[in-house]
Amino acid sequence: MESHISQAFQEELTCFICLNCLIDPVTISCGHSFCRACLFLLQEDIEVPVHCPMCRAPFCQTDFRTNIVLKKLASVARRASLLKSLREEHRCATHKETKRMFCVEERLYLCQRCSASPEHSAHTHCAIETAAEGQMEKLLKQMVSVWEKIQENQKNLEAMNTMINQWQEYLTQREEMIRTEYRTWEPVPRKEEEQHIESMKKEGHCVCEKLRERRAMMIVKSNELKEMYQQLIAMSQEQHLLLLQDLDDMFQKNESLQLSMPQAMKPELSARPITGLTEKFQSFLGKVHFWKKASTTCKTNLFNVMRQICFGPQHENPSVDLLRCCISSWGSEGYSSGKYYWEVVVKDSWDWAVGVSIGSFLGQRNPCFKSEVKLLVCVNEGDHYNLLTTWPIMHLCIEKPVGQVGVLLDCDDRCLSFLDVAKNSLIFKFPPGSISLPVQPFFCTGKTI
Repeated sequence: MESHISQAFQEELTCFICLNCLIDPVTISCGHSFCRACLFLLQEDIEVPVHCPMCRAPFCQTDFRTNIVLKKLASVARRASLLKSLREEHRCATHKETKRMFCVEERLYLCQRCSASPEHSAHTHCAIETAAEGQMEKLLKQMVSVWEKIQENQKNLEAMNTMINQWQEYLTQREEMIRTEYRTWEPVPRKEEEQHIESMKKEGHCVCEKLRERRAMMIVKSNELKEMYQQLIAMSQEQHLLLLQDLDDMFQKNESLQLSMPQAMKPELSARPITGLTEKFQSFLGKVHFWKKASTTCKTNLFNVMRQICFGPQHENPSVDLLRCCISSWGSEGYSSGKYYWEVVVKDSWDWAVGVSIGSFLGQRNPCFKSEVKLLVCVNEGDHYNLLTTWPIMHLCIEKPVGQVGVLLDCDDRCLSFLDVAKNSLIFKFPPGSISLPVQPFFCTGKTI
């Protein structure tokens, strides 16, 4: 009778996927339980929705919680199996007793009397089952850490694939924009135009190769991490006594593997000059007076919203706290015809925005997603920055301007251009017909209060 109960008890503690005793068991929505690692690998290999291996009910959980009761029961079962193994195979030749103690320094199994002998009395001892459970907990922590790195690397890999595709699109769009700008001022193609385009294409190709190299590194790292994860799973399923082997080398290798994670890179083109562009823009220079200064400190201010777009809501910049505010200014008058050029000083500021808008949009929900707001925005996160336009939201893979940014508003063609004054380089141009009139100049900077 007891053997039947023991067998039934063991079956309930067996993972249906790996057919071993449950390790860090988790229970899914249908009520069935499996090893956490087994479910992770199941979700990795199968397209969503994933189905329970036992009842085939679909589930979409990713944030599993350990089933504490099952974990304790599985621990009891492993301890019982360990004690049985000790009684049968590990008896002290000197004292004829079962070896129940573990010497941490020498990693030896000892009986109670040997552990108290002068040879071992100065060493650290504990019950073998306690030492084995301690090693299991270390192993589980290592597995969680490796899996998190697998997921992090996968996200970086997906981002890199997207970046490579977007980079090619950006190069095509920028070539068209640069050619259009040259033809705006010089209808006949010039040698400088071809040299500009050729140089940009060459640099773009080099950047693309670096992106592909980084992607290859991520693929290699993904394979290494998955191999390590499989090794940790295999070790967790071994007999408890094997966990008391020296696993420090495996743990150190694992930690070293996680330290050298390839990171996503931000591609960027150099700011190439267009001869005479600054002088041409400055021929429309007029006096633009800014007023209506406003300060906002809400979480949904312009820079916080754009920062989430750039870096995601899960990224937080400790240097940008909730007391960081926007100081915004509008032109004193609106424009509906003619051409107007003005310059704003950004120096080495990280958070700034410049462009045009139809009236005030601050304090509105999602201020960036307004078709009447045409801005060039620079936002930072730690040591990184992003240049974007709004609206539409577009990432600009171009060198950040330092010093002054020039703005040319062409009401006749209803287009807007941004100039890196120091580099005599076109940053971006909203195409003809994209500006609603009338508009006011707008300038905004971030400031910590």
